[in-house]
Amino acid sequence: MIETSLKDIIPANYELLFSQSEIQNKIKELGQMICDDFKDANPILVGVLNGAALFLADLIRNINTDLEIDFIRISSYGDQKESTGHVKILKPLSADIVGRNVVIVEDIVDSGISIRFLEKMMLAFNPKKLKFATLLHKSIKTIEDVNLDYVGFDIEYKYVVGYCLDDKQFKRNLQDIYIIK
Repeated sequence: MIETSLKDIIPANYELLFSQSEIQNKIKELGQMICDDFKDANPILVGVLNGAALFLADLIRNINTDLEIDFIRISSYGDQKESTGHVKILKPLSADIVGRNVVIVEDIVDSGISIRFLEKMMLAFNPKKLKFATLLHKSIKTIEDVNLDYVGFDIEYKYVVGYCLDDKQFKRNLQDIYIIK
């Protein structure tokens, strides 16, 4: 039997951007910030599927206060590498967020269209507080006026993959984040 590793599925045109240890160190910092902001406030963290699944899982392991999680799934990309500008809800929020402290957790923010959509939608439910966390932010590409409360890394305008960020729905299982050259 031939053993394989994740390194075997990394194409030659992938260039390492952030290692697993760099990602985990940043998530630890973000978790502490959220914990400081919501100490004894029992926030609900809402992961935006599919990309934020791993980030949310690692993030909640670094928040030392009681919390709840939920998920929402939206799409503004389809199978494209660029946002279409139209956001569709594919899985609605399950939890009641009226009067709650809510943190929306995204994997990556580029144009800001999805964040603006989520902000308008969530505010309609009258949360006590609404904050946004993202692991990656392409600030140079952001066209919407968005307020991101917790940002892991500000990155240049490149297509990135790994750590649940996909390349046509594949490569989400890579532990590091890569730039596709």
